[in-house]
Amino acid sequence: MTDIASTIGGGADRASGIHTNDAAKARLRGRYAAELRFKWLGAGAVALAGLFLLLLLSTIVTQALPAFRMNYLTVPVELSAENIDPANPAGANYLGIVQDALAAKFPDVTGRQERRLLRGIVSSGSGVFLRQAIENDPSMLGKTVEFSAPLDDFSDLYLKGLLAKSAEPQALNGVTVSAATGDVDLTFADDTVARLARGAGATDDTGVLRLTSSAASLFVDVAGGTVKLTEVGPGNTAKGIVLEALSAPVSAPAGAVLRTITTPEASRKISDREIVWLDNLKAQGAVESRWNTIFLFTGASREAELAGIWGAVVGSFLTLIVTLAVAFPIGVSAAIYLEEFAPKNRITTLIEVNINNLAAVPSIVFGLLGLAVFLNLFGMPRSAPVVGGLVLALMTLPIIIIASRASLRAVPPSIREAALGIGASKVQTVFHHVLPLAMPGIMTGTILGMAHALGETAPLLMIGMVAFIVDIPGGFTDPATILPVQIFMWADFPEPAFQQKTSAAILILLGFLVIMNAVAVILRKRFERRW
Repeated sequence: MTDIASTIGGGADRASGIHTNDAAKARLRGRYAAELRFKWLGAGAVALAGLFLLLLLSTIVTQALPAFRMNYLTVPVELSAENIDPANPAGANYLGIVQDALAAKFPDVTGRQERRLLRGIVSSGSGVFLRQAIENDPSMLGKTVEFSAPLDDFSDLYLKGLLAKSAEPQALNGVTVSAATGDVDLTFADDTVARLARGAGATDDTGVLRLTSSAASLFVDVAGGTVKLTEVGPGNTAKGIVLEALSAPVSAPAGAVLRTITTPEASRKISDREIVWLDNLKAQGAVESRWNTIFLFTGASREAELAGIWGAVVGSFLTLIVTLAVAFPIGVSAAIYLEEFAPKNRITTLIEVNINNLAAVPSIVFGLLGLAVFLNLFGMPRSAPVVGGLVLALMTLPIIIIASRASLRAVPPSIREAALGIGASKVQTVFHHVLPLAMPGIMTGTILGMAHALGETAPLLMIGMVAFIVDIPGGFTDPATILPVQIFMWADFPEPAFQQKTSAAILILLGFLVIMNAVAVILRKRFERRW
């Protein structure tokens, strides 16, 4: 017995030594180090994903915010009988009335091309808004009223600081100008302008610095006018062209301000003359930045400043109504039958496999199906919410069926057994007990499926919902588009203003998706039961 006990004790000591020797401790330290590395790698992966998400969202928000504001020009418009015939107000040239009111603010602009450039500062849709204002308030006729006209997209972008960059203005002393209009000669007290001209990218032509359209623009504000420098010569002299007439030639030393537009005229979509006019209007207080109701409550347009998102929002709403009305009852009914009533045989197994496979089919395949069946076979209206809703319903059905089956399966069997034990039929058991308990999960899956459908573009392109739709859809059969397709179309337009509106539309779409997912989470937390 003593030998046996000593043998057992000796074996325990040897086993203890195996786990406490230096090699065992090294292995233990290595395992702890590997766990720590894995932990930090996981945390780093999460942090990297969060960084990219933050970068994406910040880029979208930064580009989108300017689209929610718009600059309006307030001008006194004359609505006399000479401009608007009271017997036929629809035949009036409302855009011309607004443009004439703008031209009246710059009486010195007389050239044909200059007047055309000046008139282009306001949007081409200003006449439509003036006509609508008169229709809403006919008492405006025969009066001169203050009217706020939306600016052209390039003018609006300039005032937002998105088209041209400017340097800090510098005060100049001892400036003389030879005339009040036309081409003028200037003289400066020192070489400040020459130094700035070299830094602005002026070309040196035998001592004369020439400011071409590839260089920055230098403006001298003096005597109530503006002179654009075209060349700077030796002896602190310069030549320029008067863009805004001076009140009088400045022959005596006078104070002035030098402004530098660092973005060359050849690299921007707005001319120096337009910049001077807009700065003058802003200084007069005639320009006001407002909430962009045009973007939020109008339909699509080829003019960037007139393009709105409301038509796509209404189209998305109508399309999702059709999708929900078709996919929810069919999907839930199919899930109830497969989970509660269908026999387990090869046919139901094949159906279940196909449902799971359909959930992974590319969405464009459903678009091809909708094109072949709904449009070509049944002759349904093209680019209509009813067709888009049916296509998205086909795409969403597998998701709803799978989520509904999972929710039904999560209800404990004891609920069914208790209902059957007190005499309830199979149908009563399912619809009175099982389905109400599974409904929170079914609703969550349905909302997530609808959110997935809201973000789809490819299937709707196949059925023509990429068409350019100006009017707001009034029904399920009217031509319409949806938010993702509107974003897709705007992203393809070259105008800079559409870039901001694309980001703003993406932000609105993300807002809808976040709200729908938040509702799904709230429903799950509020009604889900833990068994």
